Amino acid sequence: MAQLPDRDVQGEVGEAADGQRGGAVETGELLDGASARHLLSVDMTQLRRATRRTVDRAGHAVGRAATLTAALAGTLAALLAPATAHAERAGCRSVAAAPVDAEQARLQDARTAAFTEHSGFDELLAGFPAALCAARNAHRAERVVDAWGQALWQAGVDRAQGRRPGGALPARDDRPLYWTRLAMTVQLARWQPKFDVDRADLRARFEDASRGLDDLDTEPRRANPSGAAVLQLHGQRIILADGSTAEVRAVVLPVRYGDFDDGIVERAFGPHLVPGAQSADLITSISQGYPGKFTLEAWAGRARSADPATDNVGALSGGTLDHPVDAPGLVDGPQFIHTTLPTDAMTAVQQPYPVLLNTPVTEIPEGATTPVTRPDGPTPGSRAVAGGGGGYLSNEVAYRSNRLRLDLAPDLPGGHLHTPVLAGLPADQAQVTSPEFERNEAAISDQVGAILRSARF
Repeated sequence: MAQLPDRDVQGEVGEAADGQRGGAVETGELLDGASARHLLSVDMTQLRRATRRTVDRAGHAVGRAATLTAALAGTLAALLAPATAHAERAGCRSVAAAPVDAEQARLQDARTAAFTEHSGFDELLAGFPAALCAARNAHRAERVVDAWGQALWQAGVDRAQGRRPGGALPARDDRPLYWTRLAMTVQLARWQPKFDVDRADLRARFEDASRGLDDLDTEPRRANPSGAAVLQLHGQRIILADGSTAEVRAVVLPVRYGDFDDGIVERAFGPHLVPGAQSADLITSISQGYPGKFTLEAWAGRARSADPATDNVGALSGGTLDHPVDAPGLVDGPQFIHTTLPTDAMTAVQQPYPVLLNTPVTEIPEGATTPVTRPDGPTPGSRAVAGGGGGYLSNEVAYRSNRLRLDLAPDLPGGHLHTPVLAGLPADQAQVTSPEFERNEAAISDQVGAILRSARF
């Protein structure tokens, strides 16, 4: 039996920067600046390196987390409790249909419902409309979407880390979080309050909260191992290769050009690249990459060049290999940014998948007009066409986060990790998982953890 959000709010994590390819960043604060260091990574992961005071601070953090949990539980209880009594009086109603974007339209595939039903998230989906109906004004509506987004994120993390039993799907599976989030955005679109609301802002708030930012493919069964790894690792303390302790903090980013244009990457990373209690000691974005291997991308390129590939709402980037473009509003920066992750240590982790340093880029050499591929990185004065991760959003999340790192914390280790493609889905299209699929997902997730643990300071 799934628990309603007001009874189950404890910890959170992230999905990948490519909804089917992945990214993640840190949200909450556990250790103060005097007693900890942080590592930040996206389907992105943040690690916090603890000192001898960790035990005392952890005890303080547990108490603080319990207080925050109780406060959020109380908020959710207050949002839920009046729904039945006041829904009719508030004149709340939902329309049977509302305009949907291309990503939401994928819910028409009946198989997508299985990820919510068989993960224990069905009560979250069932309770959200009643909570919306309890909102008496626009400010209250903001509180509702914030709280329920946080509750969904927390439920995903708790399930991945074994604190939330329920459902037939494996705990590490990241797909229930993705499909339940998407279904709840449709519920939000169908809600018809009597007062005026900014629908775009409410959806943005829900998306951010349910991805951990405040703590299109026709195959709906496809999973993202970077998201699965982030869910498993978020909030966990790991022992690094030099014997120090680090805490991993993570978020999940959408595969949508519009969100990147609106600064979601900078909002996610920015607070952790300035001095303070939440400052990171390492940042990395993570997404799904190539079959059979991990790759650490040596270079992130500035350009978008992935057309005709679309994002999850069917939008194009506007750039191709022959005619790359910069993202709208992207601030000045170098054409390519080199990784500063400890690649020698990370590429030493070779089981069960090889981990390789990926050095090629595609560029237009200075004075030329035709793109060429360089096996060992860019040449001086060239125009970026594609980084090691291509010209799509997995490359862009690495570029944006590390361009910000260069401005705010240039000595910080940062880069991007691509996981192997997650294979093993059953041939029977009605089946959403298989033993082989689950073994592969577990192996990739575990190796992401091993790669992070290889870091030294």
